[in-house]
Amino acid sequence: MTVTIREITGGELDQLITQRKVLVDFYSKACGPCKMLSFVLKDIVKEIDDTEIVMLDYDANKDTVEKYSVAGYPTLILFKNGHEIERMKGLQQKPAILRMLQTQ
Repeated sequence: MTVTIREITGGELDQLITQRKVLVDFYSKACGPCKMLSFVLKDIVKEIDDTEIVMLDYDANKDTVEKYSVAGYPTLILFKNGHEIERMKGLQQKPAILRMLQTQ
């Protein structure tokens, strides 16, 4: 399976996380660290094949942000079988994200 990064809405997230392992990037379009993280994630997709990576606009999905208690951006949340497995806040480097994805 080829992994790509796509943007989703809060309604799509609830359904998606029950179907597969998903890494969600809660981001803001005006956030510098969020933009830098997107480059890291684009590099990571080349090395994984078992996790879908999606982006969710923090500002456009306030209900979802509140539902998952996301306090700031960027925030990465890894879901598996509908449950949150791990969370990382702030700009993360590739090795830390790969470690999170591979240990789950």
